[in-house]
Amino acid sequence: MTKYFFLLVSLGLLTFLNPSSVIIEDVSWNVDYSVALEESQSNQKNVLVYFTGSDWCAPCKKLKQDLFSTSEFKSLSKAYNLVYVDIPRNQDLITAEQYEKNKALMGELNKRKVFPLLVVVNPKGEIIDDYSGYSMNGHVQYHLDFLEKNK
Repeated sequence: MTKYFFLLVSLGLLTFLNPSSVIIEDVSWNVDYSVALEESQSNQKNVLVYFTGSDWCAPCKKLKQDLFSTSEFKSLSKAYNLVYVDIPRNQDLITAEQYEKNKALMGELNKRKVFPLLVVVNPKGEIIDDYSGYSMNGHVQYHLDFLEKNK
């Protein structure tokens, strides 16, 4: 019995230390692009990939606050399989494995290395559109229009 308890606790800690998703403003984002793309092929939703520098990119932090907390975003997000790609300077914020995956994905979907960046990918893995930057003025209508157009 003790052996099974230890196993369950260990698995729980591994899941906690290496999460497969993150919650931002009550919306769940996958951190594994390949999983999201597989889901996309099943449910025929486009994938929305968000590139951020969570600990150093001021526009990323402000966009997270101004866009992701809106009811409009929460509604539009249901039309997508969401992927959160963090490239932090403090690499202790994510696992080394996740950091390497994120860097590889950046080389594939964010070759210009701009932050913040929203990329929409269809179920075949083809880039449909992208939208970069944020002026940090609280006006997120352009982002919402982008999401509405590409769902």
